[in-house]
Amino acid sequence: MQEIQHSMLQVSISQLTTFRWDLHQEIARAAAHGFDCLSLWRPKLSDVGPAAAATLIADAGLRVSSLQWAGGFTGGDGRSLADSIDDAVDAIEAAATLAAPTVVIHSGGRGGHTKAHARRLLMEALETLAPIARAAGVTLALRPLHAAAAGDCSFLAQPGEAVEIVEQLADPAIRLALDLWQFGDDADLSRLLPRLAAAAATVQVADRVGPPTFELERLPAGRGALPLQSLVLDLVDHGYEGGLEFDPVGAEVATLGYDAVLEETRDTAQRLNDAVEQRLRWHHATTAVWQTASLRSAAGPAATTPRRVELQFRSAGSRRSQASSQTVSRG
Repeated sequence: MQEIQHSMLQVSISQLTTFRWDLHQEIARAAAHGFDCLSLWRPKLSDVGPAAAATLIADAGLRVSSLQWAGGFTGGDGRSLADSIDDAVDAIEAAATLAAPTVVIHSGGRGGHTKAHARRLLMEALETLAPIARAAGVTLALRPLHAAAAGDCSFLAQPGEAVEIVEQLADPAIRLALDLWQFGDDADLSRLLPRLAAAAATVQVADRVGPPTFELERLPAGRGALPLQSLVLDLVDHGYEGGLEFDPVGAEVATLGYDAVLEETRDTAQRLNDAVEQRLRWHHATTAVWQTASLRSAAGPAATTPRRVELQFRSAGSRRSQASSQTVSRG
């Protein structure tokens, strides 16, 4: 299979999509289908350990886009805040070993806390972890979850709540993981797009029909009703340059089979990247026309040869799709 070509965004596939394969199979099949980046899930990573996994992945010429997940800082799973922070430190160290740029973070459920107290616990944890993550060269990406699908994983049920925390902390090590399956049809999303594009470290991509549910039936992109291509293009319009992690999971994936899903997802990612490239070229061309007109106006009517403005188009070859090798974490 050919690799994704002319990729403007990094593309990866999640270990959760290929849940029943072991890491050796995932590496071999992802590479065969043109992906060069994986998003890893910590329970599966524990089967081989970070150091061994890093060697296997590097030897195959693949990379890691993210590690999922750490968090649970509100104690809903029975751990203390200190225990949850220690576990997050372990995740950061594992990500550094894997050369993974991002660890996805779940806040933990509200439990018996007031929402204000749950937020204070989350803020305390992130403030403690941020310098550790910075020192390791790792970004912590806070992932809100729709209330219908969150269970005890997150009390952050809206993307606006999560982006407010990211903005308040104003730390380069704390960013956002935006899951389009969770919020792709949220009525508030278009208003938040400029802030989301600025805050997001990664965007997770899966489709659905109907509202989110706890069953987490995440369809391959294009098999549902979400306007995924439009959303990605809108994020790019607002300056998003991070990765796309494709993470379909559920009965449809099991019915289609993992190889068929990887092939279909690769083709979808290629079409999406082609659309992104076309959009970026249009933006660059529009900017060139505007700048040339501005120079002519500034030079005055006597100017017959305005200075030509050349804009460098983003090289498709220099930004090959990481997303094709990244794995998307469901959380």
